[in-house]
Amino acid sequence: VQLQASGGGLVQPGWSLRVSCAASGSILRIDNMGWYRQAPGKQRELVAYVTRAGTTNAADSVKGRFTISRDNAKNTVYLQMNSLKPEDTAVYYCNAVITYYSGSSLTSEDYWGKGTQVTVSS
Repeated sequence: VQLQASGGGLVQPGWSLRVSCAASGSILRIDNMGWYRQAPGKQRELVAYVTRAGTTNAADSVKGRFTISRDNAKNTVYLQMNSLKPEDTAVYYCNAVITYYSGSSLTSEDYWGKGTQVTVSS
């Protein structure tokens, strides 16, 4: 099982960007999926998460600008980022709670993607 993030890049302030994260492997079920970010010299922080049923929540710093969504059929979570600011610059990591078969038993684990760089600069 692994998470693969994509879609980061360099954009100017005010622009938009969408990052995606796809889970692959022998997956039975994915519960919460989310995005975290870590800026240089700062701790990793939660950006937004979405439950399997589609309930979402986001950090106050991104509410109204970022939207998280997921496609359960594709095991993919998205983060649409609008009106980007320089302070949004960070490495963005996706996270998911994944249940999979391990031999004859079921195992649930917290998985992290490798991160994708988002840089907002003029």
